[in-house]
Amino acid sequence: MDLDALRFGNFSKLGDAITDWEWMTKKLAELKKDAENDLKAKADTADWAGVNATVTREFVNKTAEEFTDAHAQADSITKILSDTRGELIDYRTQLNEAIERGRKKNLTVMDTGGGTFTVTMNVHPDHASKAAHVPEHSQKDVDDLRDDIQRILRRATESDNSAAKVLRLLVDQTKYGFSDAHYKDRDTAAHAVETADRLATMAKHPDKMSLADIAEFNRCLEKYHDDPLFSERLVEGLGGKGTLQFWADMENAHAGARGSELKQMETLQRNLSLTLATASFSDSDKMQAWKRDVLKESNTSFHSHAGDQPVGALGSQVLSSLMHQGEFDTEFLDDYRTKLFKQDRGAGDSNTDALWVKGYDNVDVVFGTGNGRDPLEGLFDALSHNPEAATHAFESKSDLDHMLGTTKYTDRGQSLGRALESAVTGIAAGDTSSMAPSHNAAQVKIMANIMHAVAQPDEGADLVTRGLGNSFGDMAAAYMPEISQAFAGPDSGDVFITHSDRPQGLDLPDTIRFLSATSADPAGRAGIIFGESIYTGNLLEAHLSDPSLFHGDREQVLADIGRNAGIIEGIVGHSAANAEINGAVSSENEYNNALKEKGDFAKSWVNIGMTFVKVPEHLGGATIGGLVGGGIGAVAGAGVDRLIGSQQLEGAKDGALYRSSQDLFKMRDSVSQQTQWSVDDALARHHVRLPESGIKDTVRQSVNDGWKDSDYYLNRSKEQYE
Repeated sequence: MDLDALRFGNFSKLGDAITDWEWMTKKLAELKKDAENDLKAKADTADWAGVNATVTREFVNKTAEEFTDAHAQADSITKILSDTRGELIDYRTQLNEAIERGRKKNLTVMDTGGGTFTVTMNVHPDHASKAAHVPEHSQKDVDDLRDDIQRILRRATESDNSAAKVLRLLVDQTKYGFSDAHYKDRDTAAHAVETADRLATMAKHPDKMSLADIAEFNRCLEKYHDDPLFSERLVEGLGGKGTLQFWADMENAHAGARGSELKQMETLQRNLSLTLATASFSDSDKMQAWKRDVLKESNTSFHSHAGDQPVGALGSQVLSSLMHQGEFDTEFLDDYRTKLFKQDRGAGDSNTDALWVKGYDNVDVVFGTGNGRDPLEGLFDALSHNPEAATHAFESKSDLDHMLGTTKYTDRGQSLGRALESAVTGIAAGDTSSMAPSHNAAQVKIMANIMHAVAQPDEGADLVTRGLGNSFGDMAAAYMPEISQAFAGPDSGDVFITHSDRPQGLDLPDTIRFLSATSADPAGRAGIIFGESIYTGNLLEAHLSDPSLFHGDREQVLADIGRNAGIIEGIVGHSAANAEINGAVSSENEYNNALKEKGDFAKSWVNIGMTFVKVPEHLGGATIGGLVGGGIGAVAGAGVDRLIGSQQLEGAKDGALYRSSQDLFKMRDSVSQQTQWSVDDALARHHVRLPESGIKDTVRQSVNDGWKDSDYYLNRSKEQYE
């Protein structure tokens, strides 16, 4: 920075700009509040169908998000400009004070352009004695003043440059719209960028990184992996090919790590994955180039710089090993998935393992569980954290069928299951806070295709045993409204309430066989049972609190709900009993453990409104959800707690047939009791007066009728496929 530019700088225009940005930030805060509390809130609770349920709802949600991002960006810009202006004014004051101190010693400071200046003595030292009125000075005074001014100018330049750098990075984050990056001050943003530059320099020489260096690298990633500017800067500094090479080198250098070293490397892999995920959302030209580069290198063999690997890992193996954590950008995932799916399908169902694993015996790009040789596993985990991209991935039935078919020859079943779960539910893996979105037509179609695949008589049911059973159970829980309408038939929406865009989108025979097959897996069975119980509890609460939802006899709607519960859990019970007869007594402890684990998770389903029952308008008009034990959803939540205790199997040792038969009747009675308790809870919570004995008898008879009908459905479904 030139001396005169700082010395005579007029910052009033910058002050005016800051005032404008402050006003803009305030207005955007108001718009953000309106968008969240009015626009988005109404869209979330609107009973939309058709195009409105997908296109319009998505547009409204993204518009609301844009207002939030616009406010965050405006607030960041305001604070960065304000901090910089304050610092420059302070440096100007320091500069003028230094020049004034020099003047008192008869020293003159002059700007010589290009960031240079001179400090001169006005009177030659030899004549100082003849001019008593001239202040004494020395060469040291000249040097000290020069150093002071250099320090002030250097800091002012750093302040100005860092602000410009951060502002450019902030604006370049998105080509259209606004970035969600938010900083409380300029120094915070600048320090994030400086840290990224330092780590990128370290990563250029991974062979020189000690364990202490890696620990420092980890501390920085842990702090900043969600920071958009840091993540983009670091990833751009590494470059596309450089990112893959860095991890290939780290994997080779720390192969066979144990103890604290292994823990350190596991943490590094996790943090680097989260950092790449954050960076992937940037639309800057450099990040676009990074994305193109890593995809271009997917078939490149990456040997370590040490050169002691017989076979190098493929770029796709390295990249996928860094995608197990975090939410990656949808467009990037679409591009990567298209490329990998094409390669995987080219090998055919039975040769996929040979494509990715054969010949790569020494490749291990994952610290901890797994080796990363199958890049589809990392991709599937990435898809599980981005429901939109996951839905895109499985819209093609041929792609879906291929991926399901490959589970017979690979170990990718669990990761595929998580991706499918995300695709059909719209809920990211591990997300227990966001409200579940309504199912759109594409999601229901994927769910129907999955059910159809499982329903196939040859090997469809075997999919449940390939790591997919747990996810299938969760998916069935999320689709209880559609499943219920499949059993009830057309025009059953007034009873079995849902916001699904295609409530009648499931095929009944496929649904029956899917539920039956999934019931053979302990975790899958637990998922179905909890899902049915939660949906039944929510339905009962909705109907008993608002009779206007169903125009007819209230006992009729309770009977329909009870019968539905009996059918679904009857299918589960009969299928589980048949499986236990065939497999003897192997699954009791497994089921008890799965029930407990699933129960803890099922409580989050209540909170996020996963079964999409709409609360009556006078109770708020929102999707049922809320903390268990208080607020809407308490009936279903209490049911979850009771179910964990009442459903536990206590099998006798008298043989599988007797034990299964005994458990079957226990299960029927449990469903009946559970439903009656939910009725009691709903009546008490909403102060509804109905004849207690008559209501309980209606529910009991209906559940028993549904239970008996479940056997009919199972047999008819079996005949249809023979």
